[in-house]
Amino acid sequence: MHDITLLQLIENDIAPTQELLELLQNEAIALHGRDMAVLEQILARKQSLIILLEQQGRRRSQLLASLGLSADRAGAEALAAQSSNGQAILARLAELSNLMDACQQVNATNGQIIQVQQHVTANQVRILQGGDSPSLYDARGGTSPMAKPRAISQV
Repeated sequence: MHDITLLQLIENDIAPTQELLELLQNEAIALHGRDMAVLEQILARKQSLIILLEQQGRRRSQLLASLGLSADRAGAEALAAQSSNGQAILARLAELSNLMDACQQVNATNGQIIQVQQHVTANQVRILQGGDSPSLYDARGGTSPMAKPRAISQV
């Protein structure tokens, strides 16, 4: 009975995890295009999916703990070893793990995109304010002094 419940909980996580992966992939596209409206929609949906997946993960952990098993993959594998549905549990668990790994990879890539864009934006703001501007050569071949920092409104 508990094995069927665990299998159902794992299966219930697969569709939201697939949707999360698609959202993360769409987020990468929106980040490249700096489409803030789309990013806001994606963020709202991502948050609801993450909350749902966390709740379902707690249910799985509670089920395994109530059986005296560890609340991790090893516990699920131990239950599967004792079950006639063991192969199905392991197959669905592997599918869920693969989806979660893919989500982590895409999320890491999205984080790198955000860091690059923050760096570019910071450089643009410094240039607009007159700080860290590149050295320019004057008529005698020497470098000209750096311009004083200015407020964006004075650029």
